[in-house]
Amino acid sequence: MRPAIKWLPIDEEGYPYFGETRVTDQEVGLALLKNLKRHDNGTFETFLNEESYRVENFDDPLVVRTLEERGRQSRHGHRDDRWLLHFPYHHTIEHQFTEVIQDEWDRFHGRTPDGIPFVLSRAAQARFFDLVDEFDDDSVTIAGERINLRPWLGSFAAVDSSTYWSHRYQNKDTAFDLQSAAPALVDMLPRMKWPRSRVLVLGCGAGHDAAFFAEHGHLVTGVDFSAEAISAARKNYGDRPGLTWLQADAFQLPAELSHAFDIVFEHTCYCAIEPSRRQELVKVWLRSLAPRGHLMGVFFVHDKPMGPPFGGSEWEVRERLRRRFDFLFWGRWRNSPQGRQGTELFVLAQLKPGTNIVG
Repeated sequence: MRPAIKWLPIDEEGYPYFGETRVTDQEVGLALLKNLKRHDNGTFETFLNEESYRVENFDDPLVVRTLEERGRQSRHGHRDDRWLLHFPYHHTIEHQFTEVIQDEWDRFHGRTPDGIPFVLSRAAQARFFDLVDEFDDDSVTIAGERINLRPWLGSFAAVDSSTYWSHRYQNKDTAFDLQSAAPALVDMLPRMKWPRSRVLVLGCGAGHDAAFFAEHGHLVTGVDFSAEAISAARKNYGDRPGLTWLQADAFQLPAELSHAFDIVFEHTCYCAIEPSRRQELVKVWLRSLAPRGHLMGVFFVHDKPMGPPFGGSEWEVRERLRRRFDFLFWGRWRNSPQGRQGTELFVLAQLKPGTNIVG
C-alpha cells in the first residue's frame, strides 16, 4: 500500500493552503516556498518540519508580486545585471534574466536557479517593463542585451507530427496506454448517472475510454489520427455495441459530426497535439457539441515544456474555457496511476446558454 500523500494546493496568487485555509503564518509560508523541489514527472513537493507535501499549483508554483533591479555591472566584458524577485511571505530570490518565457496571454515566466518555474503578476510585469531598456513583441532589452522571448511550451520541431504517434504504435512504444479507461473516468462516470448520450472521444488511442462510455449505455465515436491506434481499438473493442471508430484528423472532422454530441471527452489529446493549436482544439470541441453540451476531461497540469506529451496548468485550462463554458466540477485527481500522481485535473463543464457555437 502506498503511503498517504499530504497535498498542498497553491492558488493563482502564489499562496499555499492547508485544506481550505490559506497559510497566513509568515514563517510557515516562507518555509513552504523556499523548500520547493521538482519531481521528475513535472510536479513539485515541499517540506515543513520534515513533513513532505505534494504541491498542486494552480499556476506556476511561484508568483512574483514585485521586483527590483539590483544594479548593473560589467565583469571582463560580460553582462552581470541582477534582479530581486519578491514572492509571498517575504520570500526573495536574486535572479538574472538570461531568458524570458512568454505565454499566449503575454504573461512572462522564468525559472529560479533551482529550476522552479515562476510567473510575473500583472503588477510585477508592469514594473519589469518600466525598468528594462526597451521591449517589443518579440524581445526585451536588458543592460543593452536583446533577449528573445521564448514560448511557454515547445513544439513538434524535433519530430514529424504527421507520423509520430503511428510510429509509437508500430514500435509498441505505448507506455502512455494504461490498458484500461482513465481511473478518473471509471470513478466519476457511474456517479454522474448520465442519460444515454452521444459521446465523442478525440485521440481515442486503443479505445479504452470510448469502450467504458459504451459499456455504460452511451453511443460513442472514437477518433484518432493514427491508423494503428484505430486498428488497436477495433482489435480490443470492435465488437462492442454502441461504438464507432473513425481514423481522422481531429482538426478536419466530417461535417456530419458538427453539433452531433452531448459529451466530448478529453484525455491525452490536448497534451499530444502541437501546443500552438490548443485553442483550435477548443473550437473543435465547440463545433462538435450540441447546444448545452458538456465537456468532460482529464487534463495534465504539470511542468513539461517539451513534448509530446506537453504539460500545462490549471490557469491555462481555465482561461481557454471560461468564456464559453460553465464549470460544474473542477478538481485535482488524487488517485492517479504511478507516475501520474499530482498531474491530473478532472473537469466537467457545460456550454453556456446562448453560446455562439463555432461552425
